[in-house]
Amino acid sequence: MELLGFALAILIGILLSLLGGGGSILTVPVLVYLFGIPPALATAYSLLIVGTSSAVASLGYLRQGLASPRTALFFSFPSFVMVFLTRKYLLPRLPEHLLTVAGFTLTKDLLIMLVFAGLMVLASSAMLRGRRDEVADIRSARARLNYPMIFLEGLLVGTLTGFVGVGGGFLIIPVLTAFVRLPMKLAVGTSLMIIAINSLIGMLGDLGQHPTDWSFLGKFIALTLLGVLVGTALAKRVEGRYLKPAFGWFTLLMGTGILVKELVV
Repeated sequence: MELLGFALAILIGILLSLLGGGGSILTVPVLVYLFGIPPALATAYSLLIVGTSSAVASLGYLRQGLASPRTALFFSFPSFVMVFLTRKYLLPRLPEHLLTVAGFTLTKDLLIMLVFAGLMVLASSAMLRGRRDEVADIRSARARLNYPMIFLEGLLVGTLTGFVGVGGGFLIIPVLTAFVRLPMKLAVGTSLMIIAINSLIGMLGDLGQHPTDWSFLGKFIALTLLGVLVGTALAKRVEGRYLKPAFGWFTLLMGTGILVKELVV
C-alpha cells in the first residue's frame, strides 16, 4: 500500500501542474487510506506537500504569462488570513467526538472528510455546468477583473480551505473560471500561485500542533515534484478547453468515492 501511495505522489504532482488543483483532492485520501495517517495530521501534511509543489509548478506558468499575480494577491491575502486563523484557532478547539445520534457517531475526523467530499461534489458541479462562452483572450480577461469580489471570494475559500486542510484548487478553479471568468489556462497558473501562498501560510498554523515525520514528507514531496515536471511538459500540449471538464469529472469521482467510503463502507 505504501508503494502505491508513493506512486500516487507522482500523479499528485502531475494533476497540480496540469489542472491547477486536484493535488490535495488526492493527497488527503492517499495519506489517510494508504499510509494510515489520521485526517487531522494528514491535512497538515497536505498543506506542506501541496504548497511546495504548487510553488514550483506556478513558476512555469508565470514565465509563460499564464498567471495573474495581482489576482493571486487579492485572492490570497484574505484567503491565507482565514486559512491561518482556522488552522490555528478553530480546528484545535473542535472536540474529537461531536455528537452521537441513533448509533451514528460524528467525530472530528469524520466531519473533516465529509465536508471535504461535499465541497468536492459541489465544485465539480460548478465546473461541469460552467458557462461555455469562456473568454479566450487573456488581456481582456485581465482588464475586467472585479477585485472587491475576488477579495470576498478569497475570504470564503480561505475559511473552507483551512478547515479541510487542502490547497483549495478544487474550490479556487471553479471560482476563477465561473465567477472571475478567467480562461482555464490563466486560471490554472493563478490558482497555483494562490494554492502555494495559502498552503504554506496555513501550515504555520499547524506548527507545534502535530508530530511531524520529516523523512516521510521529504520522500513524498520529492516524488510530487517529479510529477510536477511531467505535468508541466504535458500542459504545453493540452488545450485549455479540455482541462475544465476533465477537472470537473475527476473532482466528482473523488468526492463521491470519499462519501461512499466514509458513510457506506
